[in-house]
Amino acid sequence: MSASRSDPSITKWDIFHYTYAVLHHPDYRQRYAANLRRELPRIPFAPLNTCHPEQREGPMQSAGVIGAAAESIDPSARKERGPQDDSAKDTPVSPVVKDVDVFRSFVKAGQCLANIHVHYEQQPEYKLAKVEKAGEQLDYRVTTMKLSKDKTSLIYNRFLTLSGIPPETYEYRLGNRSALEWIIDQYQVSTDKRSGITNDPNREDDPTYILRLIGQVITVSLETVSLIRSLPPLGLPPDNA
Repeated sequence: MSASRSDPSITKWDIFHYTYAVLHHPDYRQRYAANLRRELPRIPFAPLNTCHPEQREGPMQSAGVIGAAAESIDPSARKERGPQDDSAKDTPVSPVVKDVDVFRSFVKAGQCLANIHVHYEQQPEYKLAKVEKAGEQLDYRVTTMKLSKDKTSLIYNRFLTLSGIPPETYEYRLGNRSALEWIIDQYQVSTDKRSGITNDPNREDDPTYILRLIGQVITVSLETVSLIRSLPPLGLPPDNA
């Protein structure tokens, strides 16, 4: 069943953004962390009857618009639901406004997440305190950056230290590292031992690029965490189900 047969207004981009939001959902990432290391992701169905009580319209709605959208992404996602969904699918169900609202909340969050992740270099800089070392010449060139032990400050170079990094920054992770830690690891001068080629991320035509990027990545991280926290519950089955 395609999503358009349940609701023609649902587009392929809606399904994409729904999927993108689900892939960032903390419940999904925690529950299926082991599976995601060795399998292609299966997109679970976010049934209405697992959302907030005031949103419930009735158990029959568990086969509504969102379920159709999830199945069009991956038919095997039905395994993430319970056997009761099979009987519900045999009953014609007309679209319910609140069903669509739940689906749209995931779509809207997915759109926002995708936008800030793709256009991370266009995001505003998070304002960090810039502590300049007395006696050192003005310098924005990076060799190797390093976080303080409490991760609230970043030693940018001998001249500059950036402080006031919010702890929530580290909640947005790319694999086993936060986005900021990924930048710190990747944006350093290094020389390949075999080829002798030096990789230098500094830009002569834009000397403050890395400094600006750090502030932008912190903004992206904080916005991502805020959006993830606002996602509706997925209503995943118990571990022993």
